[in-house]
Order: sequence, then C-alpha cells, then structure tokens
Amino acid sequence: MAKGNAGLMSTDARLVESVLFIENEALDEEKLCSMTNLDSKAVQRALREISEVFDDRGHGIRLRENSDGSYEFAPSSDLYDRLRSTYGRKVDRRLTRAALETLSIVAYSQPITRREIDEIRGVASDSIVRLLREREYIKVVGRKDVQGHPCLYGTSRKFLFEFGLKSIGDLPKLSQIDRMRFDKEEEEENEEREGDEE
Repeated sequence: MAKGNAGLMSTDARLVESVLFIENEALDEEKLCSMTNLDSKAVQRALREISEVFDDRGHGIRLRENSDGSYEFAPSSDLYDRLRSTYGRKVDRRLTRAALETLSIVAYSQPITRREIDEIRGVASDSIVRLLREREYIKVVGRKDVQGHPCLYGTSRKFLFEFGLKSIGDLPKLSQIDRMRFDKEEEEENEEREGDEE
C-alpha cells in the first residue's frame, strides 16, 4: 500500500507496528498475517519499511528479527551499555536462590508445566512460579495436551533482556559438571524405580 503522506509509514506498516507493540512479544510472519489480515508479501514489505524507518531516524528501539524467524521491538544495540545499569542483571539481586533455580529450569526446559518443575526440584514451586510470573520473567505460553490441560511456562522478553540474551539459543550450554549431576540424578531415579519393581 502506498504511503499516504510524505514522511509517514504506509498504513500496512503502521498496522504491523501497532500489532507488535500491542502484543509485546515476538511474532512470526504467519501470526502477523493472521492478526493483520495481510498476505505474506504485504507483511514482508511492512517489516522492511518499519526496519528502515526506525534505523534511518535513529530511534531508541529497533525491529529485531530473531533466529526463529519471529519479529519484535528491542532497544537499539548502541544503547545496551547505558540501559544495563538500570535494567541489566538486576534479577540476580532480586531473586532468591530457589527462584533463580526455578527460572533456570524453565529457561532450559521450556515449555514446561508447574508439576514438571516440582518433579525436577523435588519440592512444590507454586509460590515461586507465581513470583516469577508477577515479575514477568516467565509467562504462560500454552497448555499441555493432557488431562486437565495444565499451563505451559516459558521465559519472557524481560528475562532475555535482563540476562543480556538475544534469544533462548544464546543461553550458555550446561557445563560438564551439570551434565554429570543430571546423569547421576537420572541414574539414581532409575535404580529407585527398579527397586520398587522387585
């Protein structure tokens, strides 16, 4: 769609921009088509236009394409250092060890239910999951297709930003020590299971 006035974005681009802003989460092309009633080519043109306008005019935010093909708004990369003093890694000081442990489980195992979190931790995690949701580090990303349809949790954009990650793919790999610990726990669980069967 042609631009209405010089200097303004096209109606399609403004529509896509509005949807990304309102949803406040990364959306892929298919979702954007569905939510705007635009076809794929129109959405692609709109995304290019938004990106060009934000870059050319030196906005504080930019349109970012993630490794999974989704799009979202993020701070301009040249501002990260200045923003980090206000937003970056505050999570380390505000959360208890149990909350950080739970957040790590969600980050590495998402999507995951609260019951699955409880099984990994060995204790109930209701209050911690509620706290992490209130502080917007995790969010409901769907429901598991089993009896009761429990909520599935995943990490949020705020989690990525405060830990300085571009995407979940940037999470550090589990160390050899962690892998050995997990293997040992799994081995102990298998031994217990075998003992119960005897």
